[in-house]
Amino acid sequence: MNIVNHRTVYFWITGLILAAAIGAIAVFGLPLSIDFTGGSLIQVQYSNGRPALSTIQTEAATVPVGAVSVRASGSDAIAIRTRTLTPAEHDALLTALSQNASTTELAYTSVGPALGSQFAHKALWAIIAVVLAIILYIAFAFRRVSRPVSSWSYGLTVIAILVHDLIIPAGFFAILAHFTGAQADTLFVTALLALLGYSVNDTIIIFDRVREHLATNEKTGLKETFEETVGKSITETLTRSINTSLTVILALLALAILGASATRDFALVMLVGVIAGTYSSILLAAPLLVPLAHRALNKQQPKKK
Repeated sequence: MNIVNHRTVYFWITGLILAAAIGAIAVFGLPLSIDFTGGSLIQVQYSNGRPALSTIQTEAATVPVGAVSVRASGSDAIAIRTRTLTPAEHDALLTALSQNASTTELAYTSVGPALGSQFAHKALWAIIAVVLAIILYIAFAFRRVSRPVSSWSYGLTVIAILVHDLIIPAGFFAILAHFTGAQADTLFVTALLALLGYSVNDTIIIFDRVREHLATNEKTGLKETFEETVGKSITETLTRSINTSLTVILALLALAILGASATRDFALVMLVGVIAGTYSSILLAAPLLVPLAHRALNKQQPKKK
C-alpha cells in the first residue's frame, strides 16, 4: 500500500531517468552495425603486439576502399569497418595490414546495403507486431474486469511500461557505445525483444492479481477502494517478482563478467533492462492504474451546477 501512496515520488524518479536516457540517445545516438547499414567488418589479431591505431589507419588507407574505421578489440586485435568489399579488396586490405606485422584474420562479415536495410525494417516491424499483440491480448484477457478501469486501459498501461523498459536500456547502450565503440546489431534487437516479453510477464502477474481481487470483491460484496486492491496485489506479488528478477540478474552478471566478448554487450543491455523492468512492474505499472481509475470515476459522476 505504501507503494501506491507514494506513487508520485516514483513517477518523478521515472521521469528523471527517462529524461537522462532520452538525452543520451539524442546526444550520443545509437550507432548501427553493418547488420543494418551494410558494409564489411574485419577482425584482425596481431601476434607480436598491436601497432598504434593511427599506424593501422595509415596502412589501411593505402587500399582504395573509401572511408575506413579502425577500432581496438581487446588488447591485441582490431576491428575494421568499411563499405562492402569485393574479394580482391578484402585480400588487398589484409595484405596491407600484414606488411609490417604478423596478423591473423579472426572474422570477416560482409552485408550488402539492401540486405542491411531489410534487416532494419524487419526488426522495427517485429517490435511493432509484439506491441500490438500485447495490447490485443491484454484487452481480451481483462474484458470481464472493466470497472473502475477499462480493459483497454490495462493494455495501454502495459505499453507505456514497455516504452519505459525499452528507452532505459537503449539510453544505457548509447552511453556504452560512446565510450566503448559498441554498435547496435541483431543481438541488441534480440535483447530488446526478450525484454519486452520479460517485462510483460512480470507486469501481468500483478495485473492478474488485481483482476482476481476485483472479481472476488464483486462476488462477496466486499467494499474496498481501488487503491487498496492495487496495493494488496503489489504486496502479494512483491516477493515473487524480486526473487525471479534476482535469479535472472545473477545469470546475466555471470554472462557479462565471464562470458565471451561477443555476448558481453547483449548481457549488459539485458541486465539494465531487467532491472528497469522489475522497477517498472512493481513501482509503475499497477500504481498507474490508480489515476486512471480516478479519472474514470470523475467522468461518471454528474457535474455540479
